[in-house]
Amino acid sequence: MFGRKPAAEPEPVEETSTGSGKGRPTPSRKEAEAARKQALKVPKDPKAAKKAARERDRDARAAQRAALMAGDERALPARDRGPARRYTRDFVDSRYTIAEYFIFIALVVLVMGFIPNPAVQAFVSIGWMALVAIVAFDEAFLLIRLNGKLRKQFPDKAERKGCLWYAALRTLQLRRFRLPPPRVKRGEMPV
Repeated sequence: MFGRKPAAEPEPVEETSTGSGKGRPTPSRKEAEAARKQALKVPKDPKAAKKAARERDRDARAAQRAALMAGDERALPARDRGPARRYTRDFVDSRYTIAEYFIFIALVVLVMGFIPNPAVQAFVSIGWMALVAIVAFDEAFLLIRLNGKLRKQFPDKAERKGCLWYAALRTLQLRRFRLPPPRVKRGEMPV
């Protein structure tokens, strides 16, 4: 009743090669750990290990920056990824905006504010208020138009989240220093 029964031999199963495998055996744990350790090649000396780590980090950053400059979508930071952000970038990059030159104009206003002439200082004060008002109006007009286009293009609110803030910050950067770099020329409207 409780004795062992002779085990029946399993029938041999023929493996059919469908071509979907990886084409090599899975490495053992020991082999995988050895390969990982070999890839790191951490020196025993702490000073040399830190130097090697800095070098690896520098190489990784350089590779990521090169991919970012090339416009590779996979290399973009999380804040720049996705079709809604790409559309926002193209929309902003296709426009001329006064906000782009705000920093330079503000610098000129600041330097002119040091002139001890009261007439010049009054002019600078009025000019500064006018500049801020013009930039605010320009930004508001751009963001209202962008919001309407984004609502049509991306009906899901989760996809559009943060795009207006992203656009406002991008307009304040000079075009040639924007990252990721602009893909459209000025005047070209994104679809």
